[in-house]
Amino acid sequence: MKKGFFITFEGCEGVGKTTQVKMLKEYLEETNQDCLFLREPGGTEISEKIRAIILDPNNTQMTNECETFLYCSARSQLVAQVIRPALNEGKLVICDRFIDSTFAYQGVARGLGAEYVDTLNKLACNGIMPDLTIFLDLPPKQAFDRKGGADLEDRLEKAGMTFHEKVYEGYKLAQERYKDRIITIDVSGTKYETQEKIRNCLKEHGYIK
Repeated sequence: MKKGFFITFEGCEGVGKTTQVKMLKEYLEETNQDCLFLREPGGTEISEKIRAIILDPNNTQMTNECETFLYCSARSQLVAQVIRPALNEGKLVICDRFIDSTFAYQGVARGLGAEYVDTLNKLACNGIMPDLTIFLDLPPKQAFDRKGGADLEDRLEKAGMTFHEKVYEGYKLAQERYKDRIITIDVSGTKYETQEKIRNCLKEHGYIK
């Protein structure tokens, strides 16, 4: 039986997920709160190699189905090798992206459908699901403006604004579909204001002190 807690962070490109996760990690380390931080795709040697294939800007012929299977393959390895054992040890696990990214990017923006992606996610996760998901909410145009444009070395970031607007729609749909799990945080303020909101949210739910 699972003993620990699993928290995931979600959001469109450029919303500041990596920054917020890093700030949270620093806070937990300073306050001596043990936590395992991961990212998707990645987190294991195999998953990191899959990540490189997915994001390689030269892989322009990759099909939507292939992309989705690669994400789920990386996720399956991460769950089996790292997440499940950590939760069984009673650890707090925090991951930068997880199942809702696949729902928004591939299920909605790529048009593969919610049920299709949900089925693959369930197979990949094998019973492991987030206890809480924090969605960092900022529309794509504002997010890209804030980060100074798309990273041309990242195949997904350079997919175009229409694609990323669909991703945002996907996240909004996920909010409604999984409203008992997903909590929305407005990130239009400073990174410090956003971090305070995140910490308060996790404290209110009893995941951190």
